[in-house]
Amino acid sequence: MTRTDGYLLDNQQAEAAERFDAFATLFDPTTFRHIEGFGIGAGWRCWEVGAGGTSVVSWLAKKVGPTGKVVATDIDTTRLTAAARPPVDVRVHDVSAEEPPGEGFDLVHARLVLVHVPDRERALRSMITSLRPGGRLLLEDADPALQPLTCPDEYGPEQQLANRLRQGFRRLLADRGADLSYGRTLPRLLREAGLRQVAADAYFPLASTACAALESATIRQIRGQLVTAGLATDEDIDRHLSNIATGTMDLATAPLISAWGRKA
Repeated sequence: MTRTDGYLLDNQQAEAAERFDAFATLFDPTTFRHIEGFGIGAGWRCWEVGAGGTSVVSWLAKKVGPTGKVVATDIDTTRLTAAARPPVDVRVHDVSAEEPPGEGFDLVHARLVLVHVPDRERALRSMITSLRPGGRLLLEDADPALQPLTCPDEYGPEQQLANRLRQGFRRLLADRGADLSYGRTLPRLLREAGLRQVAADAYFPLASTACAALESATIRQIRGQLVTAGLATDEDIDRHLSNIATGTMDLATAPLISAWGRKA
């Protein structure tokens, strides 16, 4: 397969909303726990990078209140319009190609973003540059190479099919430039960038209804690409979706690695 440009999971596709809802259910508690630990409060200035959906943006807006500001950026802001009211400022922005949309931020956060962007180094520099001294950076990215299976307990043909389709999904991602081992590098990258008090943890959801919802939406969204690339047949995909619908599949996601640090 040859390298293909463009993001595999378009925000304008019908399944995108289902994916954002599943991500919110799976990962918002982890994200919010970390940000609460930073002491977020009224008046904070925040930049939500690659916001996609509204769950984190709306939560930040409540935390910072009318005296604060939340700049929510993405290359496609289709799903952000509902949150576009003070203190939220929604902007079309490419973190890997454009200057930061401001400076002096108390918090910059990106979840499931950098693994996909073409110039990760520039994006990371941009986010750090935009922080005020003492400001916090929280990066959260998956590491599909660390745990590559949809069904870690591969005990039957249904699980084998699920894992084969996940392998196809990973191949499509890599073909578009995604770094499937990026999550594990985050603590080192933050230290090398000069941030202080760097720490990290990981969250690995398994056997959740949100995992099933995410898997179903993802497979439906990339169905055409899987078939076109010869990685699956329509019959494979129909069978997998039917297996998911039974509610008996113990499905997993890749681990979400969260890393954070403070600007000197």
